[in-house]
Amino acid sequence: MTGTPVKLTSEHKARIVQALACFDTPSDVVNTLKSEFGVEITRQRVQQYDPTTSAGRQCARQWRELFAATRERFVKSIAEIPIAHRAYRLRALQRMAERAERLKNYALAAQLHEQAAKECGDDYTNRTRIDAKVQATARTVILPVKAS
Repeated sequence: MTGTPVKLTSEHKARIVQALACFDTPSDVVNTLKSEFGVEITRQRVQQYDPTTSAGRQCARQWRELFAATRERFVKSIAEIPIAHRAYRLRALQRMAERAERLKNYALAAQLHEQAAKECGDDYTNRTRIDAKVQATARTVILPVKAS
């Protein structure tokens, strides 16, 4: 890019803000603008439309509001993304494992089986399980347990 900066339309700016609100990187946004609109701009210019960065702290109110609304919708819409669901991921792993076996790629099939087992065993979740039995009484006295 050389010379005079490209004049961005409201449509371009809205697309930039919405993409950034959906956690696209500035590089991704640059590529999107080029492919969708034929507009070439720099990553630094894209960052001016992200109110969560120092470069975007002076962003116009209308773009900050659009960013906030889009980010909120995006974060809430995770349930609509198929790969966010365990059943979808397991079905995809099943298809991949079957294909790997058909192609006699047993090492890959084994890795996929292991990944599916981890998926089923909650290896990819951030849950803490606490197993405890608490018995409430009027007065709680802790007694030592004698080893037999």
